[in-house]
Amino acid sequence: MSDWPILSAITLLPLIGALFILVIRGEDEIALRNMRWTALFTTVFTFVLSLILWSNFDPAAPGFQFEEKYSWFGLMTYHLGVDGLGLPFVLLTAFLMPGVIIASWAVEKRVKEYMIAFL
Repeated sequence: MSDWPILSAITLLPLIGALFILVIRGEDEIALRNMRWTALFTTVFTFVLSLILWSNFDPAAPGFQFEEKYSWFGLMTYHLGVDGLGLPFVLLTAFLMPGVIIASWAVEKRVKEYMIAFL
């Protein structure tokens, strides 16, 4: 499980969901419903991934876990990792987001922008 880039998936999944919402056309009820459901499914799946991260986390191990390090074009480095202090914040954020989407289900104006902003 440590070879799979779970932190990148947790980080980039909301961006992918936002891109899906961005390409949904129209302001009719079907389009608005699809935007809401896309945001909800994205946040629920992100929460499930964070639970998998938590279940595989070893609190006895010092330092960062699930580290990912990639070099981009030789100029930049993409480096992610989670430690015992950061893991609760990842879980809390991922836990709250589906509830926020559900609580804002009744929003009727600028739904696309609203859902993208939360993701």
